[in-house]
Amino acid sequence: MKIHRMSEGSWGKVRAFFDIQTDDGFIIKGLRLVEGVNGKFLAMPSAKGQDGLFYDIVLADKELKEKVLEISLKEYIKKGKK
Repeated sequence: MKIHRMSEGSWGKVRAFFDIQTDDGFIIKGLRLVEGVNGKFLAMPSAKGQDGLFYDIVLADKELKEKVLEISLKEYIKKGKK
């Protein structure tokens, strides 16, 4: 797995938007690196439902989310961000 594209900045609590490419060649777009109370965390792509709430449209188990977070943090730091 590798970061396909990353845009760093500060949009409220969002620190970066990025896409990730799996080892099988799939590209998942719209992941976010978010600054939370306990540090940065991964936010999966989501869509607004008819009830006004946002729901993840890409689901992943805890281990996969941790792996993607690790990869995204390395890329974020490599680009000079903290």
